Order: sequence, then structure tokens, then C-alpha cells
Amino acid sequence: MIQSEGSHLGCVCPECGNRCTACLGTDCVMNKESILSLKDDPVLAARIIERFCENEEDDE
Repeated sequence: MIQSEGSHLGCVCPECGNRCTACLGTDCVMNKESILSLKDDPVLAARIIERFCENEEDDE
């Protein structure tokens, strides 16, 4: 997502133009290196896989 500044802060989808402000209230801005390090986090990977499997079960 692209960060949009102005009177209405938020991320803007380059495809559809929708705005999202979900992460703006968390006060947890991360630098690029911190975000890149998440890809090697086994706990995060396990949580993502768990949620994915839960969503598949809900679809059945």
C-alpha cells in the first residue's frame, strides 16, 4: 500500500484506490529492516499458517 498524506491519512490501494487506516492507531511504526526480519520468524509463520487453515475450515 502507498501511504497517503493530507487531510485524510491512510494507505491507498494502487489497484482500487480504497483507503485503510487500520494500522495507524497502533503507534508501532517499523523500519524496513524490522519488517524484513519478520519473514524468518517461525512463530509468526506458524500463526499465519494457523489462521489460513482456520479460514479453509470455515469455507467448508
